[in-house]
Amino acid sequence: MDSSHSDAGSYTKYSHLKLAGAKDPRTFYRTKTWWCGFILTCLGEGANFVSYAFAPLSLIAPLNAVSIVASSILGLLFLLEKSKTKDFLKRYGLSFFGCVLTIGAIYLFVTFGPNSHEQLKAENIVKHVVAWPVLLYLLVEIITFCLLLYFYKQHRANYLIVIVLLVSLLSSVTVITVKALSSMLVLTVRGTMQLNYPIFSVMLVCMVASIVFQARFLSQACKLFEPSLIASVNYILSTFFAIVAGAVFYLEFKSEDVLHICLFLLGSALCFLGVFLITKNRKNPQTFEPFVTMDMASGVPTIHDKGLVDFNGSFSYGTLVNEDGVARTTLPVKLDQPPIRSRSTDAARGPLDFKTN
Repeated sequence: MDSSHSDAGSYTKYSHLKLAGAKDPRTFYRTKTWWCGFILTCLGEGANFVSYAFAPLSLIAPLNAVSIVASSILGLLFLLEKSKTKDFLKRYGLSFFGCVLTIGAIYLFVTFGPNSHEQLKAENIVKHVVAWPVLLYLLVEIITFCLLLYFYKQHRANYLIVIVLLVSLLSSVTVITVKALSSMLVLTVRGTMQLNYPIFSVMLVCMVASIVFQARFLSQACKLFEPSLIASVNYILSTFFAIVAGAVFYLEFKSEDVLHICLFLLGSALCFLGVFLITKNRKNPQTFEPFVTMDMASGVPTIHDKGLVDFNGSFSYGTLVNEDGVARTTLPVKLDQPPIRSRSTDAARGPLDFKTN
């Protein structure tokens, strides 16, 4: 499931890189590589959706770190994201250590994660929804979400932690509804009709609404912060709230002993640290925006590279400023030069002489 998801991302990114210099930005729609990545993405998302019906929510949510590890490895090998030898350890050392930590955390998840799994029918889901721990959890979540939204909208609190917390709170609702819908759909396919219950429609509306608002907040965050930082913080917070939602809503840790819970929490901490280290050294590609500075000594303009390649085939010229560390030069002033007469003065005198003559 997760490996196919990461393969899809690599195929899609590879197709975009190959066609980066194309004049038509829609050219990748006609490539087999992009369609292969798109199909793998759909298959990965479908498998991820179905998996919630067969495993505890607290176990599936942290295992999404597998896709992060696979993406980092495929990005290095398949996409040829290489650097010089002297910069390799500096750039990929922490990422490699993060992959090791994440793999160890995955082992702890699988070994000491919750094993009890309830077959969720519509009646069982309704019982979970009306239970007082779930109602209290939803009340606290709604109040927290409203407060964060108030500070975000009214006080312009455009901080990363505020935006990602909004996304994570919505994500906890998403995973709850996805697990319920996945379980009811699987039971329906097996012959037990579950689609005619009102709880199915309620869960479907909540899932769609939470996904739409998540995408909106994430798009706003991407305009302000680096995507690698957003991915790291979003994974940590979303996974944390997903584990809490699984423990409160579906009582997945009810039959687990203290040792298993502690080792599971240790695996969660190691996974969070590993994901943070993997994405720590990832930087956004910078755009190539050449600008012109004038060598005042020789009078020759020079184009300087400051960032990303503009594949539109045109250069954007900025102001003639010294931004690249070139020493400033001044023009020598000759005091014995005759003053330069302006044409405006001559033009002004012309009509007067003509009138006098």
